[in-house]
Amino acid sequence: MTTDTTPGTKPDTATDNAFGAPVRFDTKIAVLLRDDLETWQRLNVTAFLVSGLGTEVPEVVGEPYADADDTPYLPMFRQPVLVFEGTKEAVTAAHRRALSRELPRAVFTSDLFATGNDRDNRAAVRAVPGEGLDLVGVAVYGPRNAVDKVLKGARMHP
Repeated sequence: MTTDTTPGTKPDTATDNAFGAPVRFDTKIAVLLRDDLETWQRLNVTAFLVSGLGTEVPEVVGEPYADADDTPYLPMFRQPVLVFEGTKEAVTAAHRRALSRELPRAVFTSDLFATGNDRDNRAAVRAVPGEGLDLVGVAVYGPRNAVDKVLKGARMHP
């Protein structure tokens, strides 16, 4: 990707770097998973959680891909997704902090393992007050420092 050198424009530090230096993103995409989930659950929850971010926060999605044969591929996030783990209490606290900071977020509750479609997923979340949600995962996007504060007490997923 090349940097726009039009006078008065500023390169997007998340996708362009005129000097070839490592990119440091101003924002962060993070997923926090409960540490008692099975491997298949961790993968499933992560996929579901991040799927919501691109629809509501379009700036997190980059340009479409193509291979050397010009076969097109869907665009993906323009920056890494960092995955963390923590206790049930850590996930609940992160959810509360994400709400208080009004950051874009997605939730996955234990009830969603028993549903089989989007309608029933939404109904399962809707049936429980926010403080009573049995959260197994939370995804959050926002400025790096705000996301770091939301994730306080969590550790990188092994």
